Amino acid sequence: MSIERLETGARMSRIVKHNGTVYLCGQVCSDAEQNITEQTQTMLNKVEALLEQAGSSKKHMLSATIYVKSMEYFADMNAVWDAWVPEGYAPARACVEAKMARDALLVEISVVAALK
Repeated sequence: MSIERLETGARMSRIVKHNGTVYLCGQVCSDAEQNITEQTQTMLNKVEALLEQAGSSKKHMLSATIYVKSMEYFADMNAVWDAWVPEGYAPARACVEAKMARDALLVEISVVAALK
């Protein structure tokens, strides 16, 4: 079984494909100066683009782990998440409060999906 790594750097690959499964590295927003709603939306837009690039889609997500800087953002993040995930295709999910790599970041996600 081969492992395919896309957009690989010294520290990580943005996408890893193995045995019919797609693994995405942690994704954050495009602009950390935005609020939680906008950070969540741009983060999910990046996830969707990477899944498509890998030959998958948000309907094929198996699991998602979401990290929020503070649980005070939980409801607003979930409102964007709920609108983004197609009805009937919600993955297994965990959401935890975590210290972010940069102070301005409010949310990060890691996704595992099946290939189409």
